[in-house]
Amino acid sequence: MMNRQQRRKLYDNQQRAYNEGTVEQINDQWIFFDEETEEATMLDDFFQQEIEIFRMNRWKKGVFLETGEIRIGKESTMLRDHDLVRVKKHLIYSLERLLDGVNDDAFFQFVTTLNSLNFSIYDCIYCYNHLSFLSDEHRKDGVNFMVFDNQEVICNVQHHFCYYEKVNDRFEFTLNTGKRLVIEKMIS
Repeated sequence: MMNRQQRRKLYDNQQRAYNEGTVEQINDQWIFFDEETEEATMLDDFFQQEIEIFRMNRWKKGVFLETGEIRIGKESTMLRDHDLVRVKKHLIYSLERLLDGVNDDAFFQFVTTLNSLNFSIYDCIYCYNHLSFLSDEHRKDGVNFMVFDNQEVICNVQHHFCYYEKVNDRFEFTLNTGKRLVIEKMIS
């Protein structure tokens, strides 16, 4: 059985889990410049959120305070112009609920298969979670739909599920290149 910590570790090790860039102080405001999209964002938008700063050749995890201060454990450090920082991306809410709702084996198989196709859970651009509408049902069955875009290829995933006397999860991965993959997990 996987625990929350093991799941969290799998989340953290995903490709493209962070927006990475540099910061600059402009008119007493800290601005984040995303390295990939070249978009500028007010760092205040990440107030009280986890942020990582690259110092002494390694990433240090902390919490951003609006004064340009990052609390790392019991210590604090101040941002400097052109510091390299990264901010954890948020998962699409319906995908997060779906991943929380599947058992550990199905979760692990889904995520590792997705990763083997060079996709990250953070590449999700659409998720329809039918399971979330069946919370009161004794027998839960249906299909969830997910679309992932890694900037090179699109992957559509259909998650067929039936949770009744047996637990059955079937994931069908289809790439726009025509490649298809099916994994199925049954627990009696």
